[in-house]
Amino acid sequence: MKANESSLDFVSLAALNLPPMLIYPAFIFGLFTFLITIFCNMLIIAVIAFSKDLQKPMFLLLVNLPIGDIIALIAFFPQFLISIVTQNRLITYNACLTQAFFLHYYAGANIYTLSAMAYDRYIAICAPLRYNAIMTPQKVIHFIFWIWFYCSAVTFAVFMLLARFKICRNNIVDLYCNNPSIITLICDNTTVNNYFGLCTLMLSLGGSSLVVIYSYAQILFTCIKTNQADAWHKAIQTCGTHLVTFLSFQVFIFISLLAHRFQNAPVSLRQILGLCIIIFPPILDPIIYGLKVQELRLNIVRLFKKTLGLTKWGSGGVTVKVKEAGL
Repeated sequence: MKANESSLDFVSLAALNLPPMLIYPAFIFGLFTFLITIFCNMLIIAVIAFSKDLQKPMFLLLVNLPIGDIIALIAFFPQFLISIVTQNRLITYNACLTQAFFLHYYAGANIYTLSAMAYDRYIAICAPLRYNAIMTPQKVIHFIFWIWFYCSAVTFAVFMLLARFKICRNNIVDLYCNNPSIITLICDNTTVNNYFGLCTLMLSLGGSSLVVIYSYAQILFTCIKTNQADAWHKAIQTCGTHLVTFLSFQVFIFISLLAHRFQNAPVSLRQILGLCIIIFPPILDPIIYGLKVQELRLNIVRLFKKTLGLTKWGSGGVTVKVKEAGL
């Protein structure tokens, strides 16, 4: 009970320890990374939303990745950039809980989205003649709804269990707030939180891994059975980018969680892996899907050409009107 009475209003995140001469260069680099990554992810969303030929199940599922990435960027970067300039790593406990909520929300949404995309690729390659009958617009909408609903429900439950406690310590060794780090600030019994977190982790990571493993095993068997170069080329072209994204995200999360479980794990390892989970997917997703997926790449190029064409036409139009007016 004593721990409950010793509630603290602020928590301290891991110090950045930047030399004075690197503070503003680091801020400018971080701000540039934040803005360009936001722009690239919004570009993917806009291209898919406004291109009629991209209104397909694969792209309607894909658009959820940049949405989740933007949530993570906004949850992490503003507070991080301010702390670079001020060298003040204090954050209110309520803000810490909010940041942790949205970062876990982002991680869950990405995992479930990548699982749904794996199922979509499985149907496209293993049952191409029935693809349109199986992946109907209604089914895709149901997929998207359940991705965000389940992610919201699980994340909300995790943080409702966490919010009932008051903290008795205020030092977090990570660079941002997350559920495992916040639990270490609590002196009360958190057994229920630990077991619930473990169950949701097994269901999320384990369930998504099973879906992806099954989907890609079926794709592999189909390619072996047909033994055609076109089948292998299509499988690699459509699944390679997805598999790289899924595996890298899963590996980062798994190793990071293991590092939290073992007290002897180097703090620097936890911090580096934590940053990888937040920074790399939002940066790499637009690059991987925007450059490697041909349909998306062509629509991005078309959008830029159309924009440049309108600009040139607008300039030409002004010139013509000026000449006609005899000015």
